Amino acid sequence: MLRVFAIRKEERWIACAALLFFVLLNALMVWRYYGQFTPLSKDYWNLFILGFRVSGFDPITYYVVSDWEARYNVYRHPLLAFFMYPLYLLNQGLMWLTGINCVQFVVGALLVFSAFYSFIFLYRILRELVELKRIDACLLTAFFFSFAYILLSTMVPDHFVVSMMLLLLTLYVAGTSIKEHREMGVVETVMLFVATAGVSLNNGLKIFLASLFTNGKRFFMPKHLLLAVILPAALMWGFSRFEYRQFVWEGEQARHELKAKQRKALETRQKAMRKMQEKAREDTAKIQNQPVETAKKEAPAPQKPKSKAPAQPKKKRQIQGTPLMEGEFMRWTDVTTSRWSSITENLFGESVQLHPDYLLQDVFRTRPIIVPYSNTYPYFVEAFIVFLFVAGLWLGCRQRFLWMVFSWFLLDMGLHVGLGFGINEVYIMSAHWMFIIPIAIGFLVNRLHHSMLPYMRGLLLVLTLYLLMYNGWLIGKFLWV
Repeated sequence: MLRVFAIRKEERWIACAALLFFVLLNALMVWRYYGQFTPLSKDYWNLFILGFRVSGFDPITYYVVSDWEARYNVYRHPLLAFFMYPLYLLNQGLMWLTGINCVQFVVGALLVFSAFYSFIFLYRILRELVELKRIDACLLTAFFFSFAYILLSTMVPDHFVVSMMLLLLTLYVAGTSIKEHREMGVVETVMLFVATAGVSLNNGLKIFLASLFTNGKRFFMPKHLLLAVILPAALMWGFSRFEYRQFVWEGEQARHELKAKQRKALETRQKAMRKMQEKAREDTAKIQNQPVETAKKEAPAPQKPKSKAPAQPKKKRQIQGTPLMEGEFMRWTDVTTSRWSSITENLFGESVQLHPDYLLQDVFRTRPIIVPYSNTYPYFVEAFIVFLFVAGLWLGCRQRFLWMVFSWFLLDMGLHVGLGFGINEVYIMSAHWMFIIPIAIGFLVNRLHHSMLPYMRGLLLVLTLYLLMYNGWLIGKFLWV
């Protein structure tokens, strides 16, 4: 497993270019928040949560690496806080040496590492498993990293780029096993499941799908099913519940009690303030008013007040549709948000090309759920990419590896589009599934006649440069302000 992280001779030049690119992206993010996040603080939670605003991404990782606590949702990210503990220790040492909070540099190094190996693993998938020529594998890998929310995932302090690296690693390991006609062993499956599901629990199902497509009928053998699937899943869920009781529940209750006390104290202060204002008005009226009889004589004749239109109640901004049901997970579902609009504007829209209106704003703060493009040309770009994607799926439909990747895609679409889980900001989950687009287009490129290849390469190059300049300009503009 560790040998896959070695950089090969063929990959050195593109690896150097990719590394420089991701370092520059993260340097831009460090520059933007350096003055705000480097001073030492006693309240890192409010500093980061209130201070960091890039779309719907959460800077919880900044907090955990600065002041370790299991503050992720433990049922969705059961091991992520523990994976961050070594980085927390490193940051504590750097704090002691430098006198500043080096969390941006520590987390930035993790993001660069994850983005770099995501690039390498996708390149290898296209080169070795899809069997593209080197130039085509390079083009499609660069094309993928020109997508708006893939770019953002490589530079924001969230878990998405780490998940993307682990998913692409799984695809590479499983695809190599399929190509070499060997099985994914129990140890491989469990290691990949613990790492991937530990970061984001729903992605653990993709490891089991990879094992199913790799092992075939042997996946259902009692020994494999028990040791590679049932036991790890049960232990992960059991640990999540233990982690909640041991590390989260007490602090969560204390925070709820503190909020209740603060709310009660605020209500008491407001009530006292209202009483003081009423008393002050009464005292002023007693001093300034004349006797009632004199006031009546001197007062002008009362005029009939003009009729006023009734005040319209302020419309509450919608941030989510109606959930399927209430509960820890199901309250995030959505059955009323328009699927077609969300697919057009968010799933294949914002994920690939940013909207200039409400640029990188958070749907839980100011951004509407659906934001249309002000021009028509982004829709043509989107339609062309979707066309290439569908054509690649059609031409590669006999490839077991592509079916495995497509099963992951269907899992995410069932979750986000079917159940509506996170559909109001579905674009931030792009790193979990969008790699299917360059993989599918890779199978399309493989089936083209050699006379058509230069035209396809030219189109991909133009698309890549356009998306890099378009998204790069808007991201830079947002961070520069």
